[in-house]
Amino acid sequence: MASSTQDLEQFVRTALEKGATRDQIGKALADAGWAPEQTRSALSAYADVNFMVPVPQPRPYLSARDAFLYLVLFTTLYMSAFHLGSLVFELINRAFPDPAQLRGIVFTTTVRWSVATLLVAFPVFMLMSIKIGRDVARQPVLRQSVVRRWLTYLTLFVAAVSLIIDLITLVDGVLGGEATTRFVLKVIVAGVIAIVVFGYYLWDLRQDERVP
Repeated sequence: MASSTQDLEQFVRTALEKGATRDQIGKALADAGWAPEQTRSALSAYADVNFMVPVPQPRPYLSARDAFLYLVLFTTLYMSAFHLGSLVFELINRAFPDPAQLRGIVFTTTVRWSVATLLVAFPVFMLMSIKIGRDVARQPVLRQSVVRRWLTYLTLFVAAVSLIIDLITLVDGVLGGEATTRFVLKVIVAGVIAIVVFGYYLWDLRQDERVP
């Protein structure tokens, strides 16, 4: 597999050096049986600029500094999202109490801990987002960070799974006749948080396709 990939990359480079267009290269590779995804990947390794030799595109890279920044960013994001949901859940419990449960002390402790976490984690998340955003605006190549991409896709995975579980919980509650106001509000809150996180980071990944 590695040898085949190297052969493909070498062919694309040689063809570009000979003056072949990207469409001509793509057609030749398609006729030879290469998958469109493989062809696009090989062609994307070289910038579409007018120069005497093929100009390589920036490749994904691994940086200890990026690992630190993005680990702090996504850790504070997870903490903020979880404790925002926890705080709203407790407020819903307070607004729609269950007579069978005594939650006075538990409510106070949970709310205090969630508020404390949000007061610390969310500002750190915002500061890291602003800093990383400015760095990427100055150097678009930073979007190629391996750590950034892995953690972004991991976040999309977590948000997607959370949304699926949320919908399953809603359907199960409706089928079981447990769709109380408190139950439905909690499901909505969890779904909104998951959708916002998923939508934002999916949009952020789409920017990679638009920024050279």
